[in-house]
Amino acid sequence: METDLAAAYERCRELHREHGRTYYLATRLLPAWKRRHVHALYGFTRYADEIVDRTESRPPAERAALLTAWSDRFLAGLRGEDVDDELLPAVLHTIAVFDLDLEDFEKFLRSMAMDITVTGYRTYDDLLDYMDGSAAVIGTMMLPILGSSDPVAAREPARQLGFAFQLTNFIRDVAEDLRRDRIYLPEEHLAAHGVTREDLERGVTTPPIRNLIKAEVALAREHYAAAAPGIPLLEPASQACMRTAFQLYGGILDEIEAAGHDVFTRRATVPNHRRAAVAVRSLLTRPGTPIQLAA
Repeated sequence: METDLAAAYERCRELHREHGRTYYLATRLLPAWKRRHVHALYGFTRYADEIVDRTESRPPAERAALLTAWSDRFLAGLRGEDVDDELLPAVLHTIAVFDLDLEDFEKFLRSMAMDITVTGYRTYDDLLDYMDGSAAVIGTMMLPILGSSDPVAAREPARQLGFAFQLTNFIRDVAEDLRRDRIYLPEEHLAAHGVTREDLERGVTTPPIRNLIKAEVALAREHYAAAAPGIPLLEPASQACMRTAFQLYGGILDEIEAAGHDVFTRRATVPNHRRAAVAVRSLLTRPGTPIQLAA
């Protein structure tokens, strides 16, 4: 049983290393005993996302059935039943160790199910409702693992960091999401800048699209600003990790700006030399120091 659990944690770590390079780097700054639990949560969320995104050639009903079957295995595990799955034992163990809120997992799975049939969002409030389950709950799942001197005060900043990270991904991945017949930038934002879905599908950064992306970057930074007060509230041993993740994800926005808000020509990434410098700087920062926001 212990061997199976170790294998499940290792599978989660492999998924994290393969698909979440920025966050994986940040987790290297955590104490070793915390890392595997963070990997478990990443593995859970990534695997569900893979079911949705890597089965697009199948009919929606079949994709929904695959997600439901996996969700049912997860729920069975929560009831104490034996689960035949390569990563769920690690997730279930992490939930038990930290007594994580099961409602967060239910919300997450509900948002993943939305991705099978929903291809766009009319308003930003509609998108926030989706991101509440797909991103904000990741912050609240993580908080007990990271630890905090004031979990109540740290809760909303943790949610805001989830929003900030995911909106950053949505801005960076406009072209990739369009290839999946999805667009996460709200219709009301497109309309405000005179941009249509067809304009985005052409893949050319026109002045209206540039203004749209510029506005989305500014909106993402509002979420980062709301998240920043929570990081000094974390346990000292967790702060370097989250400072690094905060700065590197925010750095993606810097790269988008440096490219003239062009999200079509290449996928914005933070250069390796900057990634290393941010990690070292975070390690050297005194715990409790307010985080520095981008200008």
